[in-house]
Amino acid sequence: MEGVVAVAVHTEILNGLNPGNGIKDNGNLNGNPYLKSVPISALKQNGLLQSLAAGGNQTKTEEVSLEVERAREEWDALESIQPVLAEDLTPSPLISFNEALQHFQTTDLGDLLKNIQPTIRRTGLAAITHFLFGPPRLHKDLVEERDLVFAIAQCSLDNGQSVHMRVLQTIYRKLTCTRADCPRFGPHWENVGFQGSDPATDLRGTGFLGLMHTLYFVMDPEILPLAREIYKLSQHPVQNFPFCVMSINMTRIALHALREEVLSKECNRRQQVVAVLNDFYVATFLHLYQLWKSQQKTISDSGHVLKEVELFAKKNPKQILKRLEGYLKEKRAGTGHRTSPDTLSHSNPSPGDTGSQAGSQGGKEGKEMNFTGVCELPPEMEGEARLI
Repeated sequence: MEGVVAVAVHTEILNGLNPGNGIKDNGNLNGNPYLKSVPISALKQNGLLQSLAAGGNQTKTEEVSLEVERAREEWDALESIQPVLAEDLTPSPLISFNEALQHFQTTDLGDLLKNIQPTIRRTGLAAITHFLFGPPRLHKDLVEERDLVFAIAQCSLDNGQSVHMRVLQTIYRKLTCTRADCPRFGPHWENVGFQGSDPATDLRGTGFLGLMHTLYFVMDPEILPLAREIYKLSQHPVQNFPFCVMSINMTRIALHALREEVLSKECNRRQQVVAVLNDFYVATFLHLYQLWKSQQKTISDSGHVLKEVELFAKKNPKQILKRLEGYLKEKRAGTGHRTSPDTLSHSNPSPGDTGSQAGSQGGKEGKEMNFTGVCELPPEMEGEARLI
């Protein structure tokens, strides 16, 4: 009969073997429940006898020591490796329009406020005519809010400001329906309608206000569907246009209207400036979208279309705001909004209509053409608003 060796072990572990792993409990030894009788065969399987038999085998001990030392060196080397932290891969949180606006409200913009031009400087007969027959002056308690708008339009994109970067990332992610942040520079910005690898180069004339309006467009849940409809049209193979650059031009038109005081009456009525300007921006973009889609406009028509949209919006601010209100009401009711040439019968046909067929021969040709902005067109009216 094979002998039995009594070995003191804890019930939870026996030199690497649990009591249930082929080792039977043969009762207590010397009254101690923690001492078990273990068959020699089990010890052989566990390598215990081999270790005891090695005894004074110094060669094997030295080999083990060398392996331990080598393992220790490898472990120490791991300490110099910098792991990628989980938070580094986490996308930045989306930012709302109100949060971004609050950032500017609490930031010292004193230097920028010194350089703003919130109204048109008129002299002589033009000043008298404007005083007698022009729009009402903005209420004094709204002047500070108006000046803040023009100060934001003086502010440039700052890579060191986390709020600025979050605004940029929010616009990209909401338009492309992606969750991850994108690199600060790169050709991917052209996918959302910037003209190069750096969006900052397209902000001349509107400053950071151009991004603020786009942020408002994509973060307001009621008008986000409209923003995506316009964005979808901007990707059309024939009628394509750079979405964000077009949006910046809508901001430029809104700034013109505010500076020329054509929005003062509505601002006074609602006792707001920023909210009125936001609605006017969206309403102007809606007007351009309907005209562009129904009249089959292409990128070659952009200069004339933008000029036409600007003139109509500034002459009819109340009407264009009511159209936006009606559009949103129909969307809420689920009836949709039908766009037809008759919808825009109030405005004269654009001079670009005759050339739209020639410009629609191919989407690739349209993409290669330079986009004409409002600021690049020659002024045709006295007192034309000057860009910041």
